[in-house]
Amino acid sequence: MRNLLPIIRTNDSHPGGRSALTCRFRCGDACFHEVPNTTANPYVGDVIAGALSRRSVMRAAAVVTAAAAAGTAATVAAAPQAEAATADRGHRPSSKGARGLRFTPVAPNTNDAVTVPDGYGQNVVIRWGEPILRGAPAFDPENQTAKAQAGQFGYNCDFLALLPLPGEYGRQILVANHEYTDEILMFRGYDAANPTREQVEIAWAAHGLSAVVVEGERKTGKLVPVPRHPLNRRVTATTEFRVTGPAAGSDLLKTSADPTGTKVLGTLNNCAGGTTPWGTTLHGEENFNQYFANGTRATDKRYGVTATGTERKWERFDKRFDVAQEPNEVHRHGYVVELDPYDPHSTPRKRTALGRFKHEGATVRLTEDGRPVVYSGDDERFDYFYKFVGSKRMKKGSGRAVREHNLSLLDEGTLYVAKLTGDSPAIEIDGTGKLPGDGEFDGSGEWIPLATATTDGAVSHVEGMTAEEVFVFTRLAGDKVGATKMDRPEDVEPNPHTGKVYVALTNNTNRGKTGYAGVDEANPRNSNKHGQVLELTERWNRADSTEFAWSLFLVAGDPNDPATYFAGFPKDQVSPISCPDNVAFDPYGNLWISTDGAQLGSHDGLFGVATRGERRGELKQFLTVPTGAETCGPIVQDRRVLVAVQHPGEVDGASVEKPASAWPDGPGKFVRPAVVAVWRKDGCDIGV
Repeated sequence: MRNLLPIIRTNDSHPGGRSALTCRFRCGDACFHEVPNTTANPYVGDVIAGALSRRSVMRAAAVVTAAAAAGTAATVAAAPQAEAATADRGHRPSSKGARGLRFTPVAPNTNDAVTVPDGYGQNVVIRWGEPILRGAPAFDPENQTAKAQAGQFGYNCDFLALLPLPGEYGRQILVANHEYTDEILMFRGYDAANPTREQVEIAWAAHGLSAVVVEGERKTGKLVPVPRHPLNRRVTATTEFRVTGPAAGSDLLKTSADPTGTKVLGTLNNCAGGTTPWGTTLHGEENFNQYFANGTRATDKRYGVTATGTERKWERFDKRFDVAQEPNEVHRHGYVVELDPYDPHSTPRKRTALGRFKHEGATVRLTEDGRPVVYSGDDERFDYFYKFVGSKRMKKGSGRAVREHNLSLLDEGTLYVAKLTGDSPAIEIDGTGKLPGDGEFDGSGEWIPLATATTDGAVSHVEGMTAEEVFVFTRLAGDKVGATKMDRPEDVEPNPHTGKVYVALTNNTNRGKTGYAGVDEANPRNSNKHGQVLELTERWNRADSTEFAWSLFLVAGDPNDPATYFAGFPKDQVSPISCPDNVAFDPYGNLWISTDGAQLGSHDGLFGVATRGERRGELKQFLTVPTGAETCGPIVQDRRVLVAVQHPGEVDGASVEKPASAWPDGPGKFVRPAVVAVWRKDGCDIGV
C-alpha cells in the first residue's frame, strides 16, 4: 500500500508543523506562550492500590453485557484489546479492504491541489466571499466591505454539517464554522500594526457561521450552493446571542453593554462542532482568548488572555475586546453555541452548562432513555476532555412546543471531566512509545462530576468553587479535581454503530520536557509531535456511565517508526499519519480523521480507518489538501465526502502580493478557503 515520500524534517520551531503565520492568526501563538496548566495533577501512571483488579472486572462486565445485547451489539461492543488482538495472531487480514475503505490510497505529497484517489471526482462547493444572502454582491477582493461580507460565505471554514431539507429533492442545508481570519491573506497591502476600521469590521463579518442550502447533481456527487434561499443565513462576530444555562445572568457575565448577563454579541473562533438528534448544530468556541487585550485577572493566566495588545487590534475599535475596560466580556466566550438552521430568524444560544474552555467541538449521543450526552475536548497542551449528561429527555414529533422543549435540553444536567488510569507498571512507560508488556496502552477511567444544573439552580461538586464559577472557569474546576492532562484533546466523537468514543489528541511537543508533565500510559511519548487517537468504552456501553475503559487506538507517525501503533494492524499496510484533529464516521462505522500540521513532509489530509473486524486499524489516506492548508470538517456520506479546506496558502512570508498557493482559482487570483465535495466518477458508493 505504502508509497511514501522521503521523510522531510520540518522546522520544529512551530509545534505540529504549522507555519508561524497560522500560529499568529489561528490561536494567537498559543504554543509559544507559557502552558496555562501548571497544576500538579496525578498522571495516568499513578495507579492506586486495587485499581487493576477493578478495571479487569469493569472490562469483563462490559464485554458480557455487550455480548448479551440483541442484534449486532454482541459484535460491536467487544473490549478494545480483544478486537485489536484479531490482527495480531500471526495472520494477514484478507486482501479485500474494509467496506467503505476500498479505494487506492493517495500517496503523501506536496501538491498545490486537493488530491483524491483514482476514479474519484471533486468540485469546489463554495468559497470565501461567495454571496449567499439576498442582495449580497459578487465577491470583489479588491473592494471588500463589511456589509458585503455579512451576506457572503465567511472565511476559514472548519466544521461542516449537512442536514436534510424535507420537501426539496436533492437539497440539503450546509452549515459551516468560520474559525478565524488571516488579514495578511485577505487584504492587499495590509498593515498589521495599523488595521483600518473597515478591515476590522470585514473580519468581524467573516467570523462566525454560515448556513446555505446546497443542491446535488443527479449524475455526480457535485454540490452547488443555492443563493438567496430563505434558509440561508450568516452569523457573525456582531450577531446577538442568548446566554442560557446555569451561568446566564451571573455577575461574572455582566458588562456595561449587557447588565443582564444574558445577551452576547458574536461568536469567535468556532472550530469543530456537531449535530443534534433534534436537528440543530453545535459549534465550539476555541481560541477565543486571542481576541482580548490587556488581561490582568488571575483567571486569564489559565485561559491565556494576553496582558498586552492583540494581533488584530480589535480593542482599538470596540472596548468589549479590552479586558481593562470590560473585564467580564471574555467570560462570555468559550462556550458551545447552538444554532437552529431551520429557523433563520432564531437567536442562537450559548450553552453555559457545557462549560467554558477552548472547545474543539461538541458531539451528541442519547442515553437509553433519550437524554443527551455531549462530549468535548479542550484544545490546549495538558488540558482535559469532558462530557455533559443531560437530565431531560428529548421529545419526538414536530410543533413549536416540542421544538422549544428540545432546545432546552442542554441547559440542565451534570458536567464531568475525565480522569484516566493506566494498567501497566510505570517503568514500562518510558517515553519512547514502546508498547508495554501487555501489548497495549490501556486502562480505566472515571468521569468526575464538576457541577449540576437544574431548574431550581445549580450545585457545585468542586470544593472551594461555586457552581457559577465551575461553569465559567471550568479549567480551574478540572485542575482542582485532578483531571488527566492530555496531549491537546480535540474532536471527541462517539461511533454510532458501537457506542465507543474516539478522542483525537493532536500533539504536545512539551510532553516530558523539563518543567512540564511527563509521560503516562495515555500520553506515552516525550516531545509528542504526531499525536494519537484514544478509544473509550463507557461501562455497560451506557452513555451516562461514570466509569469507562480506554486504549490508544492509534499512535500516529511514520509506520516505519517503532513508536507507532495502528490497533495491531500490520504497519506495512497503512498510510502514514500525523496530528489527528477532526474525526467523523462513515455509514459503515469506519473512523475518518483529518489532520492539522502533519510533520511527515506531506500536506495535511483525510484518512479512513477501520474500527472493528479483521481489518481493524487499517488506515488509508483518502485525500490531501493544497499548500499551507489544513483539512477540516469531514463529512462522509454514502456517495459523497466533504472537507473544508482551511487557510490554503498560509505559509510564512506569504501575502496577497506574494501568494504561496494558487488554489482554488489559479494564478493571479486571491487564495480562498473553500468547501470541497468528492465523489466516485462511476456513481457508486464511496469505498465499496
